[in-house]
Amino acid sequence: MTGKVNIIIPASNEAALIGGCLRAVLASEGVATARLIVVANGCQDATADVARSLAGAAQARGWELEVLELARGHKPGALNAGDAAAGPGPRVYLDADVEVSPPLLAQLCRILAAEAPRYASGTVEIPRPKTAVSRAYARIYAQVPFMVTGVPGCGLFAVNPAGRARWGDWPDIIADDTFARLHFTPEERVLAPARYRWPVVEGWRALIRVRRRQNAGVRQIAATYPALGANDDKPRFTARRAAAMALRDPVGFAVYAGVGLIARRGGGQGWSRGR
Repeated sequence: MTGKVNIIIPASNEAALIGGCLRAVLASEGVATARLIVVANGCQDATADVARSLAGAAQARGWELEVLELARGHKPGALNAGDAAAGPGPRVYLDADVEVSPPLLAQLCRILAAEAPRYASGTVEIPRPKTAVSRAYARIYAQVPFMVTGVPGCGLFAVNPAGRARWGDWPDIIADDTFARLHFTPEERVLAPARYRWPVVEGWRALIRVRRRQNAGVRQIAATYPALGANDDKPRFTARRAAAMALRDPVGFAVYAGVGLIARRGGGQGWSRGR
């Protein structure tokens, strides 16, 4: 593997979370050098200031920390700005509400040292939500086939240089994670055993907004980039599996199914996770 690992973190109004995200990355083990790029896009809070406050901690490790500020809150634009600031080497794309475990970054780097195109992510851990409705939703969401098979890449995915060469600039899409994942065959996607914490949003309204955005993102990619569907190995959520989940956890399944049904009625898509 040549070059530093580049860690690109788009962040829009994430002042409450970006510090925890960066501190977790800076606590990574087994990584000699890295380039951290925080892209504060359309922020009306102290996201950029909080990120810059950790420059000393990055320097103490011999790492670089750069904070870019964009006027527009637009995730593809933030990803493109982060890519433009990145150097040689693999790229890790990380949401600002994610916290990596200490071994994960080194495991990703080892996977991405391959010369052939590779996509990698860690093992998702959903922290216990604060609200009862989100706790119920998360219990089922953690068991759906997409989350327990393959390499979901929710909130964190990484590619090596050969893999990133498969597309140019990030297009104006909703589901950047799905777009990246589907540029790789199932055999090219590798799951690292180390964990990362990826939260679900809190409350009915936020869950519905996020689910609507997820649905819209999947539809958009299917319509705009139909060839990518050949790489989709997402397993079916069968009626038998759904019935088994409903029997084990009727409250959780009712909440999960209810959010899904309401989300299908449509609504805005936006970029906010709905916190």
